[in-house]
Amino acid sequence: MRATHLADGAIAGAVGSAALNVVSYLDMALRARPASSTPEHTAGRLAGAAHVNLGPEDQAANRRSGLGPLLGYGMGIAAGVGYAVLTRGRRMPLPLAAGVLGGGVMTMSDGSMTLLGVTDPRRWRRSDWVADIVPHVAYGMAAAATWNRLRPPVSGRGR
Repeated sequence: MRATHLADGAIAGAVGSAALNVVSYLDMALRARPASSTPEHTAGRLAGAAHVNLGPEDQAANRRSGLGPLLGYGMGIAAGVGYAVLTRGRRMPLPLAAGVLGGGVMTMSDGSMTLLGVTDPRRWRRSDWVADIVPHVAYGMAAAATWNRLRPPVSGRGR
């Protein structure tokens, strides 16, 4: 595995994470829904599991508020790097790549939050699922398109 493949995977994951956030914020603006508290709760649960003291409650709340989105970006970037390893640096057809990336990140994030007791997808309403799926589709599409754009074309084919 070449370092450039891993770097390209990290770039694709970062672009996908930005797209996920844009779609999430657009949803919040259009439906006037509040921000999700699950990233903050996840950060708090992880800090507790790691025995990391985030300080007095007012400071801890601010730290959780900052750590939650950072965990999301970290997961998105890590998924891009994992995808680079999985594909061994090669392109995949865009729909397949988008499904693998978007579905993978959704599984990782929802799975980790479920294991930490932050959420229970079995209790989600249809609107909760839509609010979760649509941004992950955006992640998958943006990350896959970026990955494929960063890959050299196969001999005899254009980009």
